[in-house]
Amino acid sequence: MRPSGAGRRRRRRRAEEGELEVFVADEQSDHPVDVARWEALARSVLEHEGVSGDAELALLFVDETTIAELNQTFMGQEGPTDVLAFPIDDEEVGVGRSPDGSTSGPDRDPLADVPLLLGDVVVCPAVAARNAPTHAGTYDDEIALLVVHGTLHVLGWDHATEEETREMQAREREHLARRDRSAP
Repeated sequence: MRPSGAGRRRRRRRAEEGELEVFVADEQSDHPVDVARWEALARSVLEHEGVSGDAELALLFVDETTIAELNQTFMGQEGPTDVLAFPIDDEEVGVGRSPDGSTSGPDRDPLADVPLLLGDVVVCPAVAARNAPTHAGTYDDEIALLVVHGTLHVLGWDHATEEETREMQAREREHLARRDRSAP
């Protein structure tokens, strides 16, 4: 699910210099999370989608209470969900100022010392484990799908229409197939 911007796909900007960073935090204890594995998958999706340079993505694994609160606050939906995506630096969003005076959005100085903040992907392993048998098959496959799905949402992909759904699912399959080929 994506909190805002349904139906849009934005062109991803590239930073000129710097390093692509994926920050992963496992803030739940219900199910095991291989932080390094999911960081590598999110990074692979970003790189294959053309993201480069000084950019950051956060990937968070949370419990059902936390994701239910986020789902209610940002989606207006009651109860837990499997994944939420929160894009941050969006070309179609106006300029905002941080405390240090730097900007985000279309007027962001590309030479600024501030990385391009892609956004946050929030995954709930408990919901993933429950959904896996009837969805992706295994817990690991479900988590992989959610990481890819959420990362694509942060990059502007959506599934508000049938055509968008087909396009996004095709991208998901490409990224998941690449993961399966590179798995040990």
